[in-house]
Amino acid sequence: MKIALAQINTHTGDFEKNRKKILENIQKAKDNQADLVVFPELSISGYPPRDFLDFDDFTEQCLVEVDIIAKACTGISAIIGSPVFNKNESGKMLYNAAILIQDGKIVQEFHKALLPNYDVFDEYRYFEPGRDFSLAEINGQKLAITVCEDLWNIDGQALYIQDPMDVYGPQNPDLIINIAASPFSYNQREKRREVMSWHAKNQNIPVIYVNKCGAQTELIFDGGSMVMMPDGNTTVEMKYFEEDFCIYDTESSANDCVTKPFHKMEAIHDALVLGIREYFEKLGFTKAILGLSGGIDSAIVSALAAEALGAENVMNILMPSGFSSDHSVNDARKLAENLGSPYEIINIEDGFQSMLKTMKPQFGDMPFNVAEENIQARLRAVILMAYSNKFGHILLNTSNKSEAAVGYGTLYGDMAGALSVIGDLYKTEAYELAHYINRDKEIIPNHIITKAPSAELRPNQKDSDSLPDYEILDKILHAYIEQILAPQEIIELGYDEKLVRRVLKMVNINEYKRFQAPPVLRVSPKSFGMGRRMPLVAKYLA
Repeated sequence: MKIALAQINTHTGDFEKNRKKILENIQKAKDNQADLVVFPELSISGYPPRDFLDFDDFTEQCLVEVDIIAKACTGISAIIGSPVFNKNESGKMLYNAAILIQDGKIVQEFHKALLPNYDVFDEYRYFEPGRDFSLAEINGQKLAITVCEDLWNIDGQALYIQDPMDVYGPQNPDLIINIAASPFSYNQREKRREVMSWHAKNQNIPVIYVNKCGAQTELIFDGGSMVMMPDGNTTVEMKYFEEDFCIYDTESSANDCVTKPFHKMEAIHDALVLGIREYFEKLGFTKAILGLSGGIDSAIVSALAAEALGAENVMNILMPSGFSSDHSVNDARKLAENLGSPYEIINIEDGFQSMLKTMKPQFGDMPFNVAEENIQARLRAVILMAYSNKFGHILLNTSNKSEAAVGYGTLYGDMAGALSVIGDLYKTEAYELAHYINRDKEIIPNHIITKAPSAELRPNQKDSDSLPDYEILDKILHAYIEQILAPQEIIELGYDEKLVRRVLKMVNINEYKRFQAPPVLRVSPKSFGMGRRMPLVAKYLA
């Protein structure tokens, strides 16, 4: 049997676009004499649809598109993903379904049984778990058709009552097909390969895995669809971060697939570029703006945005104050010139002095402190948003994960923006990414990379004045946020107890700031945002 894998980029709620893309790939599969074409999870609605699923009309429109596709699908079978109504009298109103189409009609539904309800996933909020596990049959081949998480219950931790593979296995399927919408993180590729390899070896049959690509706000989908053979090797591995199409012939023993080497920073770079591009394209935006400070974070964001949107579409605003060093302005200007992006210099010193004068009756002779520092940050945000409003540019946020974690940022100042580009990268990772961006030539001026980081909001300021060294800080943060280690467990790793407790207290008391931050492009296993939900006014570790 010849099976087409259609790795497509869907847009949540754009039914017509998704349908056309599916029909184009069905025709392409027919042109290649395929017997079956397989699409990703919820390919009709886009993933994730979230509370759109609360509207019956949303699902009804999905099913209208399914019917149109079914009528056009003759001479070939297809598996597409869509929400469907639960026709039983009990349970939630919807199933997350893989729908099998043959001879112009829907012949079978396969309901997702394992509904993830952790990290960024919230599927049990909407869907009823499937309980009927019948094989499909195409051209004499018996298929176990599963949806994403249905294959992920392999680590001995029984997260679910009924594992569909426990039922499918004894029915002796010839193939496992898994349609997925599996978000990218820098460690996800190897986890997926482990899952698919485990099932292929355990059942001694090939596993066909079709994942979506593209992005939906903070979630990035990297594709990487594959066919995993019973020996644990892939015979097909599709492109990452872009749409792709290929044919797998079950009768062929050829294996010319070369597993692509994985480089963490290359993958993060490609994911962030895709995330920016998708955010703008799917919302209908074309131009970005950001504050270019001469520091490492804004330099990286500017470089990524230029690659994603075109350098001419990224406006860089340099906003020096009396505390800004000459090299910061020069470094920022040099970066913009290297990229070929436009820039403007708008000095905020007059505005800052005007604000100090305005506040003089209230501040009196009180010493300079964070209030005056934050006035500068907020003046810059006012300028950026004024430019955004006047010229239609969308503001990109440039804060990193280390700063966001410990509250080293100003609400309504440098935390402003429509999208946080590197908010899931620790400061040390930002430097790694800068070196990757400069892999072929100097794009980010070397001085930006080598100089000590500073917010330049007071004389001779350095990040190290108020924060631990980033090499130590980031390791403590990673242990707490990604590894979810308790304070004592982190201390037992060899870190100073007073430092650990100080850092964790900063993380927890600044939750209210992150709650108001823009969506963060997710590249790690635990990003700030929808995947990490902490109370704002709790006492724990405070």
